[in-house]
Parts: sequence; structure tokens; C-alpha cells
Amino acid sequence: MSKVIAHSLFSEFDINLFKTGKHYKLYEKFGSHITTIDGIEGTYFAVWAPSAKEVSVVGDFNYWNDQEHQLNVRWDASGIWEGFIPYVGKGNLYKYKIFSNNNGVITEKADPYARRNEHPPKTASVVWEDNYSWKDKKWMNDRKKHNALDAPYAVYEVHLGSWKQKVAENRFMSYTELADELVNYVADMNFTHVEFMPVMEFPYDPSWGYQLTGYFAPTSRFGYPDEFKFLVDKFHEKGIGVLLDWVPSHFPSDAHGLGNFDGSCVYEHPDPRKGYHQDWKSLIFNYGRAEVKSFLISNALFWLDQYHADGLRVDAVASMLFLDYSREDGEWEANEFGGRENLEAISFLKEMNEAVYKFYPDVQTIAEESTSFPQVSSPVFSGGLGFGMKWMMGWMHDTLDYFAKEPIYRKHHQNDLTFSLNYAFTENFMLPLSHDEVVYGKKSILDKMPGDEWQRFANLRLLYSFMFTHPGTKLLFQGSEFGQISEWDFQKSLDWFVLEYDVHKGAQNLVRDLNKFYTTEKALHQKQFSPDGFEWIDHGDHENSVMSYIRKGKNKKDDVIIVLNLTPQPREKYRIGLPKKGNLEEIFNSDNSKYNGTANYNNNTITSEKKEWNTRPNSVELQLPPLGMVAFKYK
Repeated sequence: MSKVIAHSLFSEFDINLFKTGKHYKLYEKFGSHITTIDGIEGTYFAVWAPSAKEVSVVGDFNYWNDQEHQLNVRWDASGIWEGFIPYVGKGNLYKYKIFSNNNGVITEKADPYARRNEHPPKTASVVWEDNYSWKDKKWMNDRKKHNALDAPYAVYEVHLGSWKQKVAENRFMSYTELADELVNYVADMNFTHVEFMPVMEFPYDPSWGYQLTGYFAPTSRFGYPDEFKFLVDKFHEKGIGVLLDWVPSHFPSDAHGLGNFDGSCVYEHPDPRKGYHQDWKSLIFNYGRAEVKSFLISNALFWLDQYHADGLRVDAVASMLFLDYSREDGEWEANEFGGRENLEAISFLKEMNEAVYKFYPDVQTIAEESTSFPQVSSPVFSGGLGFGMKWMMGWMHDTLDYFAKEPIYRKHHQNDLTFSLNYAFTENFMLPLSHDEVVYGKKSILDKMPGDEWQRFANLRLLYSFMFTHPGTKLLFQGSEFGQISEWDFQKSLDWFVLEYDVHKGAQNLVRDLNKFYTTEKALHQKQFSPDGFEWIDHGDHENSVMSYIRKGKNKKDDVIIVLNLTPQPREKYRIGLPKKGNLEEIFNSDNSKYNGTANYNNNTITSEKKEWNTRPNSVELQLPPLGMVAFKYK
């Protein structure tokens, strides 16, 4: 006889929302919830298994015996199995053993809604709750201004397992240790936001977290859920926003995961042309199934609600948008209109973004999207996908290709740098130099730079100077800020020892100051998504490989003039046209000795001449340092 007591957290309204794909807080219903019934403490369990004929909760409390605690199926054909088990509580391990109606298949699954999981390679779910007391009320009240599209947005991308390790102890840093060292470091470097590569539970370290099995649980590799909340809280205390990588594009087929959940395709699309990723050997969600849509949108909102995340960077959006993504002819089927767009995935993304911005209007969703799909960062009501921002992959590829070239050849390729301004304002673009650019033989950012040591570091400083003065928000992967030498290895700590050398310390100082420059100079962020915020002075001096432009704020007095010398040849008495007469003051120079530059080419206060240049009536002569950027404002 079952020892499960009949109990439900679902109302009829909940069921209707779930079955129509409109329930966005399923984490309050599904999963394991510690509660008391008739004075008896225990745990309520609920799981969706529509093709099951029997579901048992097995765990350390019943010796993993599937005959002890059999859940009750709801009468309403929702496919939900539920019940209350007395005396099961916080810390107990469990799984669902599912006996399928499909050919007698038996599966044993972790709870899709579990709040905590065992440390991999163990795979059980853990009954869990915490009563964390948040201390970030001020941040939460104010964060709208930190996340606004006209605010500075400089992101430090972090892989928690490899940022810094306790090498002597051969272990990761914990969430609480990171809440000290990482938080203080990001604050010292003047980044406005941090982005974590996926923290949701995942079984396989080499996936870097992009193959999830525990969608509602921060990975146990670094500690407990409340300790992860403590880490977020500490970032907020320092005035730093926290972005989470979120992966609704695919999931692994591990035996304890979502795949073939009840012996049928519950979460994945049953057609392998839509339900299997050939590149990643993983499964693709069935975006047209209402209950799956509710699961995913609930998951997005969960991290914003329960963990106070300030935004979600959505992984691999391009793979979701197109039915022929990475597929040959014959390996995909056109949509009902004969096109290649995945209409169900597009509809899901729109609904997800609408839900996020409805309930959390002061956060941002950011699409990692590499195609020319239109209006990714336009509101849904105007025909867009509804994201707040989109990664500018074209800028990244063109810029890295340019900077990898020896300077002698750059005059033939200046359009690699200038081309991005032809489309820079078609989306709300974020400029990413992410983890993807420093793995799989691509070399570190520093190692992509040509020349001897001095030139490589000067090029690195110039690259970052261009990035931080180009329209758009910014993202830099860990280690790139100080010139990490070796390619990123997820198993190892960053090469912090290199900061003993002036060249690396100089690069770090530059990024710290560029973050401050970007944050304090209004012209660099107030109109970062508007063509009104940018004006070329001269993009055509290919022979000298020099570019000059103006970044504009809401007030003319905030405008900043930027000049880049992209060769090792200093340019003395280099003339540029000016928008008006007056005195210029140098406010930034990437060749400063603080950055390990030459410090030989500085511009004191300079007075314009009434001499036409670059089609402007006024002009000025400047000292341009080798492989350097200089910035000016009118005094």
C-alpha cells in the first residue's frame, strides 16, 4: 500500500495555464516542497510524466525502493503525478522512477525542478529550501538606471571554475570565497556587470555548463544555493549587476536528464530534424509544446525571482531560429510557409522576452545571435524578438581579423574596422570578446596580436581602446584584461602570476581605466545605440592607417573626439578637422606610461586653427603615439 498522502499544490487555474503554455511560475508547484500536513512534516512531490503508467519517488529515505512511495496521477489528464511523503525533508536524496506506457520502458530521472542536486558525477536530486535574507534592497530599487540602454554596460565574463583556483588544495573556489575575491576584483576593475557562464547544474565539466541537467539548481561544485545567493548579494552591495548565461537551445541526453523522460519525447521534439543537434550531440526542446514553453519561461523567471539576477544572456539563439542550422539539404523540413525559420522557436523567444520584461522591466535579455535575422533587439510589439541587446559578432570577427594583421598590411584592410559602423545601429549591439574567441586553437587575445612583445601589448591596448570607444556595450572574458598568455583552459586557473610583469600590469591598468572612461564620459554610453551618438571625422586615411571620430552625448559639451593610430609609426603634427573652433584637452592616451606605453607623444591643451580639413572649417595638429588611441574634449 502506498505511503504517499494525496495532496496537491495545483489549482484548476494552474492546470489550465500549464496546458496552454502560460504558467510562468511552475517552480512554485512542481518539484519537491517541504511542508506540513495535519501536523506531520514532510515533502510534497510533483512531476510531469504524461506517458507514465506509474511513478515512484525513490531515495535514501526508502532504500531506493520503487514500491514504497508511488505518486498519484491527477484526474484531469494533465500528466502530473503528485503526493506528500511524510518525514522526508531537507537534505534527502531522491529521483523519480518512471514506468512508461511505451513498450515497458523504465527511466530513473532527477527532478527537473530540483532546487539542489548532488555534486557530479553523482546525479540525485536533493530536497532543499533556504531562507536566505537578501540585503540588496537598495540595488534592486535602483537597478533600473544601471541596466538602462543609455547607461554604461561593461561586462566581465567569468567561468567560476577557472577564474582562480585554490591550487595548493587542488580545488575550486567556493561561492563564499568568490564573494570576497571575485567581487572585489570586478569592482576594482570598474566593470559595471559580471556574467557567469552557466551556473545551473551540469554533469560534464568540458561542456563548461552549456549542457544542463539541473535547470533550477545552481551547481553544487561551488557550494549551496544560499551561498550562490550570497555571491549575487555581494556583487549588488558593490553596485555590480549579475548576468547569467541561460541555455534554452538544447540539452544533453544523459540518463538522469530530461531526454526520453517518461519513455517518450516529453521535452524534446520527437522529429530528429527538429529535436536533435548534430553539432553538440544534444536534444532540442519542443518549442511548440505548451507545457515545455511553460517550463522554459518559468525557468527564466526563476533566476530573476529567486536569485535576483539582473539579466540573462541567451545562448545559441541562431541555432533556435533556423530549421536548417548546421544541416545539409534533406536534413531539415521547411516551415508551413516554405521558409527556413523555426516559427515555434521564434514564437517562444518572443513570449519569453515579453514575460521577462513584463515581470522584471529593469533587467536585460541579451541574445548570442550571429546571423542577420532582423529586429532581434526590437520590442515584440514592433515585430522584433524582444531582446534588450544582441552580440555584435560581425564586429568581433572583423576587428580580430584586422588586429591579427601585421601593421604594414593594414592600409589595405581599414574597411574591416569601419564596416561595422554601416550597421552598428540596426540592433542594440554588445561588443563581445568572449570565451569562444580564446579556445580550440584560436589562441588568447594577446597571442593573436602581431609583432614583438612591445607591439603585441600596444596592439592589445589599441584593440581595447577601439572597443571601448566604439558604439555599443562591452564584454570581456576573464584573463583578457591582463593579457593572459595561454589559451583558456577550463580545468586551470588563470595565469595570475603574469601580473608580476609590467607589460601585463599595464594592460590591466588600461582596462581598469577604460572601464572608468566609458562609465564617466557620458558621450560613450548615452547614445550608444543611436546613430546620433556617432560621427566620423575621417575613416578614409588608409595610407596612414589612422581613423578619427566623435562620440556624442545628450549635451554637446560632453562630446569626445577619438583618434586611432593603427601602425607602430608615430604621427607627429597629424591634422584632423574639427566640428567647431576652440581648445582641445587630451583626456585619454593608451600610450601612457601607466599602461607601459612610451609616454612620448602627449598633447597638452591645443587651440584649433581656422584651416579647412576633412570638409570642416577648423582643424588641429595632434601628436599620435604608435599603435595608440588618444581622446579629447573641448575645454
